[in-house]
Amino acid sequence: MSLRIVLSVFCTLLISPAANAAERQEYESLKGQFAVEVVVSGLKHPWGMAFVSVDEILVTERGGDLRLIKNGRLDPRPVSGLPKIAGNSGQGGLLDIALDPNFSANGRLCISYAAEGEGGRGTDIACGKYQGGEIQNIQVIFRSSPKSDSGRHFGSRLVFSGGYLFATLGDRGIRPQAQDVSAHPGSVIRLFEDGSVPSDNPFVTTPGAKPEIFTLGNRNPQGLAVHPVTGELWMHEHGPRGGEGLNLVIRGANYGWPVISYGQEYFLPKAVGEGTHKEGMEQPLYYWVPSIAPSGMAFYTGQDFPQWQGNLFIGSLKFQELVRLELENGKVVTDERLLGREYGRIRDVRMGPDGHLYFLTDSPDAQLLKIVPVD
Repeated sequence: MSLRIVLSVFCTLLISPAANAAERQEYESLKGQFAVEVVVSGLKHPWGMAFVSVDEILVTERGGDLRLIKNGRLDPRPVSGLPKIAGNSGQGGLLDIALDPNFSANGRLCISYAAEGEGGRGTDIACGKYQGGEIQNIQVIFRSSPKSDSGRHFGSRLVFSGGYLFATLGDRGIRPQAQDVSAHPGSVIRLFEDGSVPSDNPFVTTPGAKPEIFTLGNRNPQGLAVHPVTGELWMHEHGPRGGEGLNLVIRGANYGWPVISYGQEYFLPKAVGEGTHKEGMEQPLYYWVPSIAPSGMAFYTGQDFPQWQGNLFIGSLKFQELVRLELENGKVVTDERLLGREYGRIRDVRMGPDGHLYFLTDSPDAQLLKIVPVD
């Protein structure tokens, strides 16, 4: 083998994220060492995941397939029984997945996805019973309206909490919808677990309003997690060229988009909206400038790293890193960036039932990885 070939192979191994991720890697954080292990490779643009058991993980792929990882192996056969998904729809496709709180007894799960309808596509929710590599009796429990031909900003995260199902919906790239309670896009919706509408939702009695809307003024929220101690629902969302905000989900709150923002227009040296503050609109608890393009997030609740207890971990698509936030009294006091460009774009972050922190990368040949102690 020539010296040129040897050097070429060495440089490829040195700079390739896939090569870096091929083996167990060890890293240093502000609060100790940790290691990253590959669980599986070969996923195609995964979006979300749910843990059926310690040994079984369901992963959504944006192209429209639901994949099963069992005992550390990716089943080559996609899970069957899904509804028709508009898989070739820009940023849309098969998006998030969440297990019913009584999943161990009823096997029920829900998915969010881009669906065709009058006027184009939108983010819908369907639920069914998972059994043996198949979803049975799938039923649509929510259809967003209006739908549009836009390929942008579908959201979407699902969380069961306190007897409700919450879902985030992007504004579909049509900004005024986020301030319009007669349109679902640009909101967080709240349903009962069966899909019916709670009578105490904030706009149930507002003429012409969509009764499912719980908050408005949201641009494209792709992170949603329940605080393990307080039970509060936390959310983050994408901003334009900065201004992504971390917020509490508050009944009836208006988060300001596109009237107020800390971001700038993509093609102009100009701030979005009227400014950064306006009466009646929420301020973020924390925000990022420049943009990190945040995606899935999870509170750390494992025993591997006691020093991380209660920390919030967020995937960054733009900078290809894992963001660790320390919180004190509901405020961010530390923002640490981990794994910068080691594994590529990070799409989702979840705590597993085994106490490990898992994350998904986003690429045509993506990986599921987990964080474990060095020892």
